[in-house]
Parts: sequence; structure tokens; C-alpha cells
Amino acid sequence: MSESMKGLKRSHRCTEVSSSDIGSKVTVMGWVQKRRNLGSLIFVDLRDRSGILQLVFNEDDIGSEGFEKAGTLRSEFVIAVEGEVAKRSGAVNEALKTGDIEIIAKSLRILSEAETPPFPIEEDSQTKDDIRLRYRYLDLRRPDIQHNMFMKSRVMNLVRSFLVDEGFIEIETPMLCKSTPEGARDYLVPSRVHPGSFYALPQSPQIFKQLLMCSGYDRYMQIARCFRDEDLRADRQPEFTQIDMELSFVDEDDVIDVNERLLQYIFKEALDIDVKTPFARMPWQEAMDRFGSDKPDLRFGMELHDITDVVKGCGFGVFTGAIENGGTVRGITVPGQGGMSRKKIDKLVEEAKGCGAKGLAWLGTNETGEVKSSFAKFMTEDEIAAITKAMGAQTGDLMLFAADRNKIVWEVLGDLRISLAKELGLIDDNRYEFLWVTDFPLLEWSDEEERFKAMHHPFTMPVEEDWENIDKDPGSVRARAYDIVLNGTELGGGSIRIHQDDIQTKMFEVLGFTPEEANAQFGFLLDAFKYGVPPHAGLAYGLDRLIMHMVHADSIRDCIAFPKVKDASDPMSKAPDKVDDKQLAELGISVTASPEA
Repeated sequence: MSESMKGLKRSHRCTEVSSSDIGSKVTVMGWVQKRRNLGSLIFVDLRDRSGILQLVFNEDDIGSEGFEKAGTLRSEFVIAVEGEVAKRSGAVNEALKTGDIEIIAKSLRILSEAETPPFPIEEDSQTKDDIRLRYRYLDLRRPDIQHNMFMKSRVMNLVRSFLVDEGFIEIETPMLCKSTPEGARDYLVPSRVHPGSFYALPQSPQIFKQLLMCSGYDRYMQIARCFRDEDLRADRQPEFTQIDMELSFVDEDDVIDVNERLLQYIFKEALDIDVKTPFARMPWQEAMDRFGSDKPDLRFGMELHDITDVVKGCGFGVFTGAIENGGTVRGITVPGQGGMSRKKIDKLVEEAKGCGAKGLAWLGTNETGEVKSSFAKFMTEDEIAAITKAMGAQTGDLMLFAADRNKIVWEVLGDLRISLAKELGLIDDNRYEFLWVTDFPLLEWSDEEERFKAMHHPFTMPVEEDWENIDKDPGSVRARAYDIVLNGTELGGGSIRIHQDDIQTKMFEVLGFTPEEANAQFGFLLDAFKYGVPPHAGLAYGLDRLIMHMVHADSIRDCIAFPKVKDASDPMSKAPDKVDDKQLAELGISVTASPEA
């Protein structure tokens, strides 16, 4: 039966007790990790958020009633124990911070009993994610998940401390906003007071932080909650946290400088890791050509090679056909894998098809120099030798090729590069390789909408010398945008913002907005720009993604207290869920089932 604390006050968390307290009386409280009953002695590992402490119960010290009560303890019971700190009677446990001491219990109170949990509360759980997330309140008790939560809290405090010292002011921006058509889908919130009208939850504080620059606040920051109704991945959630900032009277170098110093400070204070600055910078085009990705992982090689000129006159129709249709032929060299089995190669071919390719060409030599290939029979020995030389391949290496439009070729080889590096153990998880990717295209063509869309957002400043091409070749115009990348993950992005009326008006025109549509969507921002707007720029990080790398988590879900799963639902609370008809009626909403449902 559960008891109350009856005036007891906790004197220490579990790992706050040390050998310097031997002989002292303490009161500790927490959860039973495990119990070992040796007959005359009962050992209990007590756990709280700080760690584990061993308790010892014997009848002489705690009395027969207390000893009998200790025998009823089970995993996850919540208890309070008064006792005396003693040197550990058995062997020292080097794995525990408190491994050289124990508490000789004098009194025990069972504050809460517990059913047997559906999985062990321990580090590196092998329990399936769906079970862990269904019982997330138990999963959050696990030491590794708690470590992630503490790290996140620590980083948030470090960010605030650093940016305040740099002259930033923290300002909260609205959560109920106006829906905008650009970017990901909005989460909509119906208004009861304005029937038929909707708020949108913010995808970012973008417009409001630009307005704050118009208002003269000069340097703004916020640990901001953001929402995007998009498909989930390992590093994406429908609601997430941004480290958001905006600065006035600055250029790219100013924004990059303050953020490099911020990241250097975070890693030193939180992990005692010295991050070297300045970070490398790489234009978007170079990143795509070398790595097939605008967020390249620099911890290993296996870069892409463009062999279009080498094979343009060869006898292999797949290569020549792609070139004739305006595409390219590129490849990666996988060191030491020339003898890879056909079964594994076929698996790589299917992976390439999953990225939109029609197939994957391959060429390799085993240790004896024997050539294996999907296309060698269509080429001369000299052509094969020229390809091998262009690829920088050695005997025993495997070469993989994609031939198609650049977009597909980059995606196929970029994905294969990462998956093969993971499979072959080429990635050092203890390295942190930061990179600024710059000079993004201002616009990207949408086949679905048959128009250009902003690669970042409509307020990104174009590169001045490219702007003259905006009408005749919009796709060639570069943006004054920059992404911060860490180990193959985009941590965040930013840009110099447009602050001239004529450029902003033209940008909306290129994106397909009529003046009336632009005014309807962004009129309040455009109006503000009429009253004196300073040149300004900003950047936003995904805080959860940053923490994921700092703690070496496999999924962003392990860095968020209550995350969603792949279909954007919460297995624990069962959100989203239906609401009653009365609530819908108050909002003037009716729900109609789709034919599929």
C-alpha cells in the first residue's frame, strides 16, 4: 500500500551522495531499478534522474517490519529511504558514479507501487519503437533518453547566454498566424469568432522577425516552436524547435561569424570539444557536382566523378542516350569492393531505381584483375581504361554509374554514397565536420505546378550580378543564401533578405503572384517596408537536429520529449483524434468522410 512522505525531505539525489559522505545520514527518493534478495540481506538499486545508488536492507538496521516491506519491492516502485552512507561492502562497481558506496537503510516508505513495465527501463533499449512511444512516459525514464533531454536543456541555455552577450534580444512571435502559400503545408486552426476563417500555426517566425528589424530591434533571437504538415523522416517532425535569429546592417560574413562562434561555444561548453573555425564554405553547384547533395557529409571521400566527356562517343546506348537528351553520366568509386557479389549489386540497382533512375551501371575488378561489368561488352578496352582512369579507380575497386538528368543522377549517387559508407564503416562518428553551403539557386522549377518556386523563401536576396538574368533565365540566378551543414545533415539555413521594393515586387511576379495576390498574402510586410527598412539577414537552426548529432542519436525522436511517428500521430495520447459535434458546430465545421475512408 502506498504511503505519503509524512514530512520527509530529500537530502540528496542518488549520485549527489559520495564517499565524502560516509557516516552521514541521508534521505534519498526514486524508482527501484532492481532488487536482489539474498535472504538475510536485500540489495536495491535506486534510480533517479542523476543515476543509480545501491541501498542495503538488513533486519538489524531496519527492523523486521521494514525488512519485510523491502522484500515486496519490485521494479519501478517509488520509494523514500533514510539511511547511513557506508563504504561498499562488496566489490567496487566502476561502471557507477556511486560504485564505491552504499546506503544502509534505516527506514523505508513505499510512496507508489507499480505494475511490471512493458519493457526494461535501461539504456540502449532493444524494445520496438512503437512500444516505446506508446509508453513514452516510461521510455523517458531511461538514462540515455534523459541524457538527451538534459543536453537539449543545456544547449538552449547556452544559446541564450551567448546571444544575449552578443546583443540579441529574445522576443516571442505569434503562434496563431496568417496562412501563406509558399513552403510546406500549414497546420490550420479554425476561428470560432470569425466563422470560415483560419489561423495557421507558424512554419517559422520569418515574416515577424523581418518586421522586428523594421521596428529597429537590430538583433532578435528566439527558441521558437514551428509546425509543418509534411511527410516525416528520421530527422523531421511535424512540430519542432528552432534557434531563430535576425540581424540588421549585416552581410553574409557577419551572420556566419556569429554563428560559427556560437557553435564553437556550444560544443566546448556542452561536450568539451574544440570546434575549429572558420568552417569550410562550398558553393551549391560544387556540393552537388562532388557529393550529389546540398548537405554533403565530409567525413569520408567517395566523391562523384563526371565522365560525360569520356563516354560521349562510346558504344553503350544508355550513356550516349542520356547525354543526347541533355543529361550527364557520373559515377562513384567504392574502394575495395570490386569483388562484391551480384546479389549485393542487384540490391544497389534496386536502390537506385527507388531514387528515380532507370537502372545502375557498374564496373569492377577483383584482386586478380578480372573485370566484371554490366556494360563492358559494349565498349573497347581503351574506353574501359579511360573510364577507370577518370574514376581514379584501382584494381579491386567497384565503380557505380548513373546516366540521366542531373537531378536524378545527383540523387542516386548521393544516396548510394551515404548508404555504402554506412554499410562499409567508412564514417567516423566522433568527427564533427561543419560546412557552409552558399550560392544556392534563387529559384527551382516545379514540374507539378509548372512554375518556378523559391528554393528558400520569397524574401531571399538574389546575387546582384545575376539579377539581370531574372527574365531570360530565372534558373541561373543565385541567392545570397547559406545553409549550415553538419555531417551530412542540414542544421539550418538563412539568407540576406530583400529590402528593396522593386526587387521584392519582381520576385513575387516571377513566382506567379499578381500584385493583388502578393498584397493579400504579404501586404502587412510590404506596407512596413514603405516606412524605412534596414538591410537585414538571418538564420534558423533545427535545435532537435543539432542535439541528435551531439548525442549520436539515430532518430530525432530521441531528442524530443513527446514526438510523433511517421503518420504524424502520437501513439501515447492518440492524437490526432475526433472531436464532438458540439465543438464542430461552434466552429461552423462539418466533416465529410472521403470515398476512400
